[in-house]
Amino acid sequence: MSVRNWFDDKRKFGGSIGAFLEKATKGYVSSEREKDRYINIDTNKGLWTRCDNCGNMLYVRFLKRNKSVCEECGYHLRMNSTERIELLIDRDTRIPMDEDTTARDVLNPSDEDSYQNRIIISQKRTGLTDAVQTGTGELNGTTIAPGVMDFRFMGGSMGSVVGEKITRLIEYATQESLPLIIVCASGGARMQEGTLSSMQMAKISSVLQIHQVQKKLLYISVLTYPTTGGATASFGMLGDLIIAEPRAYIAFAGKRVIEQTSRQKIPDGFQV
Repeated sequence: MSVRNWFDDKRKFGGSIGAFLEKATKGYVSSEREKDRYINIDTNKGLWTRCDNCGNMLYVRFLKRNKSVCEECGYHLRMNSTERIELLIDRDTRIPMDEDTTARDVLNPSDEDSYQNRIIISQKRTGLTDAVQTGTGELNGTTIAPGVMDFRFMGGSMGSVVGEKITRLIEYATQESLPLIIVCASGGARMQEGTLSSMQMAKISSVLQIHQVQKKLLYISVLTYPTTGGATASFGMLGDLIIAEPRAYIAFAGKRVIEQTSRQKIPDGFQV
């Protein structure tokens, strides 16, 4: 079942969730055609790419028009946070939040390269300050609060900045009574921040409890490849509605960690 058909079915919920889905999916086809007119192609990265699953050569413009889904095998290729925001939010409606928030190396861990330098390298490579983009925007005319993680930035790891930005987004959505959508793409906690990273799980979960239980507002969690570790153990699995991309890698501990801990061989597809 496609996401479109899934929404068509779930609009029958009624109440606030049904009303949101009804409005958010109204005029879906026409809005998608409008978005096709504004597909941006970075020619510096080439006009062709290869499917990670079947190896088929794909023309980038057609691939983007097909929402980064391989036309040959249906495999969902990875998307960065900016590409997902372009698909999710109506054009020229996004208002970013906390764009200038950056991490600091407060623990100075021993590593081959300093944490601060790793951050700088990731910032230059992605154009982001950290591994999540937050803000508000409209989805077919309905104002929502989306948070989109980016695996390119240190594996989408959840450090203090990621946790703080998501927390502020949830608090704003709660204050303004907005539906919340978080797109997960994370390798888990950011090891360089130790306990500061781990505590983000509890912080995010606590404000989600207020948003969902006390204020009875909608939270949709979208799980993409990969959703692991702290993201899985907290906000990834707390959505009122949880949507996962086909063949998305969803786990707490990854395959390599399980094999090293249990000293047993894990079969392919174990967590997909």
